[in-house]
Amino acid sequence: MQLSILRFLLELVPSLLIGFWAGRRHETLSTRLAAPLVRFGVPISVMGLLLKGGLSGDMLQAAGLAVFAMGLVLLGAARLPGLAELASPTLRLGSCTGNTAYFGVPLALAFLPDEALPISIGYDLGATLLVWSLGPLLIGGQVDGPQRLRGLLSSVAGSPATRGLIGALLVQATPWSASVADALWWPSRCVIVLALMVVGMRLGSIHRQGIAPEARPLKLLKPLVAKLLLYPLLLWLLASLLQFKPLMVQAVALQGAAPTAISLLLIAESVGADQEMAAGLVFWSTLLALITAPAWGVLLRSQF
Repeated sequence: MQLSILRFLLELVPSLLIGFWAGRRHETLSTRLAAPLVRFGVPISVMGLLLKGGLSGDMLQAAGLAVFAMGLVLLGAARLPGLAELASPTLRLGSCTGNTAYFGVPLALAFLPDEALPISIGYDLGATLLVWSLGPLLIGGQVDGPQRLRGLLSSVAGSPATRGLIGALLVQATPWSASVADALWWPSRCVIVLALMVVGMRLGSIHRQGIAPEARPLKLLKPLVAKLLLYPLLLWLLASLLQFKPLMVQAVALQGAAPTAISLLLIAESVGADQEMAAGLVFWSTLLALITAPAWGVLLRSQF
């Protein structure tokens, strides 16, 4: 178990620190690197991880659970005692939108067997679908039906997870799937490290611009607690109540432990609302998740 924590931290912390240093020095570096990485690198990484872990029907279950759990948070979180501050749509979305693609996958690799990777990626697909379809609507206000549908289709088609899934399905149908999986394994891991560096660059850029008073950690305490502690617990309870197999319970709860996704900030910037709040959630949740995420990995492994 200690080896799993060390492996996770050795992969995550140096990548984030190097990226943070680079982002402080070159504010636009993350933007320049993110586009080719998302377009080419992440789909190849997802394809390699899926081929290594194996494709299964568990992906659909994980995607469905992601949509269901996030829907519960978006609809009911602000009505719970002590969580009235989550009345803001940005805070509610930030409380359940996790950086599963870049942060959650290294968590799964460190604490769970390879068979958990398709579950983790299935969760990411479901979460991506919900966030990019409802996020602009919730944060920016109403948009007309055709525009919303076009945005939804564009987001799903443009998701690196979707492209990686399609690639894995095509390769899986060939006689060379095992050889391709072996060939893509280390490139897939290298892409994850680069993606974590890009996350660090984005955090460095946010820090260079300065954290607004309304985005200080004490101001965001309840959404941070909701994201890093309560939301993984919710996924754990839901998966257990639905009688999912133990590995799936572990995998989805661990994905819930990922910090607030950068997609929240991108959506806030695109609609021109709550940018400082979104930046604060991304920044502080990522730093705190360096402690809370491994703690969830240890707890879940000990319970199963």
